[in-house]
Amino acid sequence: MDKVMLEQVVTQVLGEMRLRPIPIGISSRHVHLSHADYACLFPGTPITEKKALLQPGQFAAEQTVTLVGPKGKIARVRLLGPLRNESQVEISGSDARQLGIDAPLRLSGDLAGTPGIRLQSDNGELTLSQGVIVARRHIHMSPLEALVLGVNHGDNVQVSLHSHGRSLVFGDVAVRVSEAMRLEFHIDTDEANAAGADAPGSTARLVK
Repeated sequence: MDKVMLEQVVTQVLGEMRLRPIPIGISSRHVHLSHADYACLFPGTPITEKKALLQPGQFAAEQTVTLVGPKGKIARVRLLGPLRNESQVEISGSDARQLGIDAPLRLSGDLAGTPGIRLQSDNGELTLSQGVIVARRHIHMSPLEALVLGVNHGDNVQVSLHSHGRSLVFGDVAVRVSEAMRLEFHIDTDEANAAGADAPGSTARLVK
């Protein structure tokens, strides 16, 4: 196979790979806890896995907490593991209004200046001084997947989501690239409801 033909084959293969659907991850409200905060809420009880998530090493835990805000509370909010260095609460815009919290749109880990919240479990209670966010929509991917899709960590892209009878293009989607990540488009429940993303056969594709 000569060089020109090889380049044509590679271009064709990459084009086909870029058209493959991107897995959709719908993020319900959830909590990431630090080791110290977890020990306060669940003393003497190790965090236990309920269900593995698509991202390697990540899981939904058996443990849940109640979120308590100035205007209301939301019970049975799932913890995600493993434990982190800093606690973080991710909610939707609808949740924020129910709780009475002005939660900013942020990427995970960008917590400076965010509001706090009270957390309750059956065995403890604590108040976070910060850490409540509405997660900005984003795509996780490995370096190889980023190379195939022609994007870089930190890029902002558009993603087209198609479901039965509905389609929606999401703008300002952050690209997050790491060796520890797998390809997945993350949106919250408000965004998923707007696009009908929980319907069987829903697909997402990067818009170039």
